[in-house]
Amino acid sequence: MRILHTRIRVRDLERSIAFYRDVLGLEEAGAQTSPRGNRLAFMRDPDSGHEIELCFQPGEGEFRFPEDIFHIALAVADLRETGERLNALGIPFTDGPHFSESGSALAFIDDPDGYEIELLQPSDA
Repeated sequence: MRILHTRIRVRDLERSIAFYRDVLGLEEAGAQTSPRGNRLAFMRDPDSGHEIELCFQPGEGEFRFPEDIFHIALAVADLRETGERLNALGIPFTDGPHFSESGSALAFIDDPDGYEIELLQPSDA
């Protein structure tokens, strides 16, 4: 058994596709309309193959989710360099960066819908 994808609801499908593709480097892996009429876009991590299923539900209106209950974690090679690139795009860290003595580091950003994205630089050790 292996994980294939994780679904998240989004308010604007095209905006979210652009964020996950252009900011985080995921690849568009397909799109479809579900039997319930939801518009779906699959964004694939080219390294792991894991996909995030972006789900837009027409006519559902505004939605909220509890803060600090869900996030997506991504490994980055250099958190400082990643932070500089994101800052140039107008995307600030919402928490961090935090550096440990072992060389690992982490910080958080938000996607367009407020989902937390954890950026984790593994330790050199």
